[in-house]
Amino acid sequence: MIKLKKELSCLDLFCIASGTMISSGLFILPAIAYTKVGPAVFVAYLIASIMVIPGMLCKAELSTAMPKAGGTYFFIDRSMGAGFGTLAGLSAWFSLSFKSAFALIGIGAFATLLFPGINPVLVKLIALSFCLTFGVVNIFGVKHAGRLQVVLVLALIGLLVLYIGKGIPFMHVSNLHPFMNESATFRDLMATAGLIFISYGGLTKIASISEEAKNPSRDIPLSMISALIVVSILYVMAVLVTVGVLGDSLAPGGVPSLTPISDGAKVSMGPIGLVMLSVAAILAFISTANAGIMAASRAPLAMSRDNLLPELFQSVSSRFQTPHYGIIFTTLFMAAAILFMDLELLVKTASTLKILLFTFSIVSVIVMRESGIQNYRPKFFSPLYPWIHIAGIVCYVFLLFEMGKVPLMITGCFMAGGLLWYWLYGRIYANRISAMVHLVKRMTAKELGSDLLNSELKEILLERDEIVEDRFDILVKNARIVDCDEKLKMEDAFRLLAKELSGKIDLPEKEVYSLLLQRERESSTAVSPGLAIPHIILPGKGQFEILLARFKKGISFGGEIDPVHAVFIHSGTRDERNYRLKALMYIAQIVQNPKFQERGLKASGEEPLRDMILLAD
Repeated sequence: MIKLKKELSCLDLFCIASGTMISSGLFILPAIAYTKVGPAVFVAYLIASIMVIPGMLCKAELSTAMPKAGGTYFFIDRSMGAGFGTLAGLSAWFSLSFKSAFALIGIGAFATLLFPGINPVLVKLIALSFCLTFGVVNIFGVKHAGRLQVVLVLALIGLLVLYIGKGIPFMHVSNLHPFMNESATFRDLMATAGLIFISYGGLTKIASISEEAKNPSRDIPLSMISALIVVSILYVMAVLVTVGVLGDSLAPGGVPSLTPISDGAKVSMGPIGLVMLSVAAILAFISTANAGIMAASRAPLAMSRDNLLPELFQSVSSRFQTPHYGIIFTTLFMAAAILFMDLELLVKTASTLKILLFTFSIVSVIVMRESGIQNYRPKFFSPLYPWIHIAGIVCYVFLLFEMGKVPLMITGCFMAGGLLWYWLYGRIYANRISAMVHLVKRMTAKELGSDLLNSELKEILLERDEIVEDRFDILVKNARIVDCDEKLKMEDAFRLLAKELSGKIDLPEKEVYSLLLQRERESSTAVSPGLAIPHIILPGKGQFEILLARFKKGISFGGEIDPVHAVFIHSGTRDERNYRLKALMYIAQIVQNPKFQERGLKASGEEPLRDMILLAD
């Protein structure tokens, strides 16, 4: 399997996350939202930005634990199973593709401000040309697409800052009174926040391309959080300025303007402002579409890797190292949507799917944490677990019901279609164990599942942390492991260890036992609470071995020494003395982790114990 290039910097990721948020949510939606609650619309934008935080934090955590193409699909598949994974992958691809197509058509509303002679057919042709252009750019490489995104977003942010600065002096306090429409209630404010919530949905698109990030452990959370802060400030301030400048002119006669920000710019900066903010809107729609193709095309790639879609989609260009078939298929699908489909209802349905995916992502974090999987090791942990996660689920369920019956019905049909595809295709070819099985195993104490997920997560961690195998790793990989559930005295434990070690170092069991006792009489090898590191000297040259042992109920070394649960035995010839000291240094670093004892006792078997050492910092 050809791997994707790691070419995206933190700035690239920030611009992708920001660019996918700043589009119709700012340049079209404010006037529509204004008709529902009045000047308080900017508060609804603030509430919506808070609502997105639980989902964002969970996706940031999952992205640092599993930085793989497909993002949300991959997380949900590995945590909840292939059936949910199929549904999540198709949902993510569907919602991103349609919202990106809608963004391209949105260019038309602003292009007509600059060029009044444009007709609807020409608008669609312009959108189609942009769609095909971005498809080609994405095939040539994610680096080129990322650079384009940086230019688009930085120019867009600059224009919005200029608009806010120029607009503040033109604000009228009277336009903010009354603060809410007379008929509006707090529930209306929350429902409006739910409508606006979709504007922030693009924030987590970078999870889909986390495999191509240079440093996903640091850059994914940093770019998500910084993008949310920057865009939230821009949203709230730009909407507040627009309301303060235009007042009821946002929706004359109750009919909302489709170009509210441009209308505000015309008042504060004159005709040049109208042109500049119309250009900014076009840049916003372009950046959304570019990032949408980039992110959406990774879902079919990830699903194909897992045999949930035909093998064609996992093909990666040997020259550009991009999933060219996934990009081509996504681009053609968007082109068909632009030319032939009425997108309004489909976009609302896609938004419903987006909220559903946010909910699934939170559930994924809960499942992964509670399953006790040894190799689930995110670099970033979503805080306030589980309270913020429960609050997020409640919030998103509320938003789902606010979307209306028709989108919910269409979403239900889509879910049924996704599960049908899994039943007819994915169930036959995919064979993986999810974290949900590990959670059931933990709750029921039944022998379910296998270590396939732990092994996969181990490979992801090795790639993520760029761990290069050295001699110590090879020794640990080949080491004998003893896992004992009984409480033993030191002598009985040494007999058990001597039996295992003798077959590895070609010494009689009795002699190994004698050497272990002799070393213990010289000075205790219990070097810290719960840990012992005995060593014995072997005859000959060039031999060094390690044995790892866990005693869940402890070994009694006598006296005031705490029971020992972990034992590392070194056995080597005298010429390996220097390496023995080096190995001791490695182990000292590993056991300094405050979670070492806890993880060691919770590990579910020999291989998780081995992985705990191999993947230690």
